[in-house]
Amino acid sequence: MATNSSLIKRFLIWRVKKIDDRKFMIFLSIIIGIVSGFAAVIIKNSVHFIQNLLTNDFGLQYHNYLYFAYPAIGILLVYIFSKHIIKRSVGHGIPTTLYAISKNNGKIKSHNMFSSVVTSALTVGFGGSVGLEGPTVATGAAWGSNIGRFFHLNYRQVLLLLACAGAGAMSAIFKAPIASIVFVLEVIMLDLTIASLLPLLFASVTAAITSYLFLGMDVLYPIEIVEKFNVNKIIYYILLGIVAGLVSVYFTRVYKFLQDLFDKQANKFYKWFVGVSVLGLLIFFFPSLYGEGYDAINGCLHGTNDHLFNNSIFYGLRDNMFWVFSLFILVIFFKAVATSVTFGAGGVGGIFAPTLFIGANTGLLFAQIFHYFGIRDLSYSNFALVGMVGLISGVLHAPLTAIFLIAEITGGYSLILPLMIGASVSSAITRIFEKYSVYTYQLARRGELFTHDKDKVVLSILKVSKLIETNFLTINEDATLGDLVKVIAKSKRNIIPVIDDADTLLGIVFINDIREIMFKREKYDKVYVHELMFMPSPLVSPNESMEDVAMKFKISNHYNLPVVDNGKYVGFVSRANVFSAYRNLLKKFSEE
Repeated sequence: MATNSSLIKRFLIWRVKKIDDRKFMIFLSIIIGIVSGFAAVIIKNSVHFIQNLLTNDFGLQYHNYLYFAYPAIGILLVYIFSKHIIKRSVGHGIPTTLYAISKNNGKIKSHNMFSSVVTSALTVGFGGSVGLEGPTVATGAAWGSNIGRFFHLNYRQVLLLLACAGAGAMSAIFKAPIASIVFVLEVIMLDLTIASLLPLLFASVTAAITSYLFLGMDVLYPIEIVEKFNVNKIIYYILLGIVAGLVSVYFTRVYKFLQDLFDKQANKFYKWFVGVSVLGLLIFFFPSLYGEGYDAINGCLHGTNDHLFNNSIFYGLRDNMFWVFSLFILVIFFKAVATSVTFGAGGVGGIFAPTLFIGANTGLLFAQIFHYFGIRDLSYSNFALVGMVGLISGVLHAPLTAIFLIAEITGGYSLILPLMIGASVSSAITRIFEKYSVYTYQLARRGELFTHDKDKVVLSILKVSKLIETNFLTINEDATLGDLVKVIAKSKRNIIPVIDDADTLLGIVFINDIREIMFKREKYDKVYVHELMFMPSPLVSPNESMEDVAMKFKISNHYNLPVVDNGKYVGFVSRANVFSAYRNLLKKFSEE
């Protein structure tokens, strides 16, 4: 063991001496790209294998009661795997990565290097109504984090590896390397510099090539734009953008409400039972809600609505337009519920695929309504694509990702203006009602959100517990002025904390406040510390966010603030120390 440790140490020293950081980061980005590509391949193939095994014999004209049972089995297997095999909970992909960036110095537990693959495959393969993008990102990010830790990389370098994992995962799944880099900038919120651009490019391209090698040259959504952009139809794209924005608000509100509802329930069996019961019923009545829904999305892009009726109790009504429109609306509205209860029950997956599903169905329904009532003949595929853009923009707050993703997977930019219209209108509508995306609302609520604002980013990284100064001599409240003078003589600070025998902070004494009497020896035995102390305000907790602490410094205008943990004295944080740490971290952050 000691020999291995010595070899690793020697290798790390050799690496620092022989390979400069920029070249080494490019090398690691290629590794992360390959890992992310393999993660996408393994997850995709596992899900397809499980789904084919479970549903291959289902007839199109017949509903099947197994749709009710499968999600319960899958999520139960996820629970068993998490509880008894890895003995850890598995987070939800991108939010887990964002939390690691904002509050955990980029550290992600090693079990995430494989656990997201297993749990997401079980969840989605057995019918969980979520996507695979999030778990793929989480897997790549976990590899990036642990590789960074192994090579003792700094925070900025680890952050870049996590971003490379995000770009690689999205590139491998959608085979859209440009959109994947834009995704990192919008969602993971990496500031783009020359130093970060090359690793991102290498990771994205490497992951896409890995995906092509193992999944073939076919794209996820094989569609060719037949009808070019017509300026006379701008108003309809604007209307669809408004509809997509409102549907995005609905999805976000349902997701937040049901997540909060499940989070309040401590009993995991109860959450599992309620979640899988609701999910099973929804999939039984609407089989297109089973799994990722990519077959349904492809159907929408080709203008068909077969997914609404196949394997369903409504199969005999497929020629009735009233039922077509009704099922479209029900599927759109219940997909948000199905996705939310999948997570609530304990399933593992992502949000990206559900937004694409809802967007494609919304766009196709919009076009079919106008066509059916003879208002305007609209391209089904074009409006399904713009619907997808609208939902990604609204739900994920990622309009640029949406535009470039759809442009890339359709093989060109002939539809770029409608895509931009749908994305911008939907994003504007959604942001009126929802300040944060489904990825970020919980982090934002806890003040843990990583943003492009470097001041906030640096403050979010700084931890109060790391900046506490403890070289203050303390005194008891019953001590005399004479005792206090003796403590002052030994102290190097101008503040004396007053505590009791249980270390509870009772107040502080400022040396400047007692200068007039501290040299009057006749008062040494007559004046007591409790007469000289005062209770400072505000106080700071060791777990408090540095942004709040900075605000307390600003409001109080104090140079030192006492730190207490449940009333117990811990130490002080100083304005000078915080500013020094802030400046050093900001400098490191700004380096390319």
